Amino acid sequence: MTSIYEDSSIVLTLDAGRTGLKFSAIRGGRLLAGPTSRPTEADDPARCLANILAGLADLKKLLPEAPAAISFAFPGPADYPAGIIAGLENFEAFREPVPLGPILEERFGIPVFINNDGDLFVYGEAIAGFLPYVNSLLEQAGNPKRYRNLFGLTLGTGLGGGFVHDGELFIGDNSAGAEAWLLRNKLDSSVDAEEGASIRGIRRCYAGACGIPDGQAPDPREIAAIAEGRKDGNRAAALEAFRRMGEVAGDALAQALTLLDGLAVIGGGIAGAHPLFLPHLVRAMNAPYEGYDPPIRRLAPLAFDFEDPAGRECFLHTEARALEVPGSGRALRYDPVRRTAVGITRLGTSEAVAVGAYAFALRRLGAH
Repeated sequence: MTSIYEDSSIVLTLDAGRTGLKFSAIRGGRLLAGPTSRPTEADDPARCLANILAGLADLKKLLPEAPAAISFAFPGPADYPAGIIAGLENFEAFREPVPLGPILEERFGIPVFINNDGDLFVYGEAIAGFLPYVNSLLEQAGNPKRYRNLFGLTLGTGLGGGFVHDGELFIGDNSAGAEAWLLRNKLDSSVDAEEGASIRGIRRCYAGACGIPDGQAPDPREIAAIAEGRKDGNRAAALEAFRRMGEVAGDALAQALTLLDGLAVIGGGIAGAHPLFLPHLVRAMNAPYEGYDPPIRRLAPLAFDFEDPAGRECFLHTEARALEVPGSGRALRYDPVRRTAVGITRLGTSEAVAVGAYAFALRRLGAH
């Protein structure tokens, strides 16, 4: 695949949130114009659509030439290939089906591609972020192993997911691939993983330990500051909130990687607090099934914390040895330790989504 940084096509992108719409134009994998913003007005379908149309039209006026496509991410379930957004419970304008892609195509006369934000995040990290970063470090370490698969989680208002195999974004037959939020919650099997690995999960855990209503709990940024001793509060409760989140996210990630087998990257608004939860996340991935004698590994590969210098060093340096083929005079390289690693976004979540949206549009346009 030709580098996205060598392409001259312009693609309009949109970061659609519950409270704000952010518009950007990308060329050559880099920001060309914007970002510009408009309010979402998510409770008014007509106003929300009008703001999307106006924001894209205003951005188009800033460009030196016509854009080739519109490509952006939307949170929640949808028929993404058809460009139909529907069933967003916390986004009233899209509770009922809206053919947003076709509406934009009619207005602007160019192809429109819409994807899940978790999918595009991982696509960006696979093309220009965590995946090539890890492979470059393996090369520098003299390790011939290279990785082609990347699974990602976004930890924020919800729990997003995405998967890229050998440069291709996995969508699924119902445009519902890698819906990580619906994986089972290890600590409460009656609910999904999102209830434990999200902003509300951290706040709920902290509030419960402090004996206060959930709505009175501080946001995760403040809870992280309490856990790190930079702010007054219940430090034990704050540390426990991030520990539990890490355990839930780690078990969900182990479920995914059991089927997919690759590296993993973490993004989203909570990713910045990774020192508080990533060790617990990796520990949960490596935890065994203890109902056997001896215990059976939860995950076939050994998981390493790529943000921990010691863990990164162990991951990068192989234990491979020569294994002779009897009677042939040949020897094969054999590494007895299968490995995976979990790290934090190298691009930043927003940039990764934009790069993923740009690359997806180029791929669909046939440029690559």
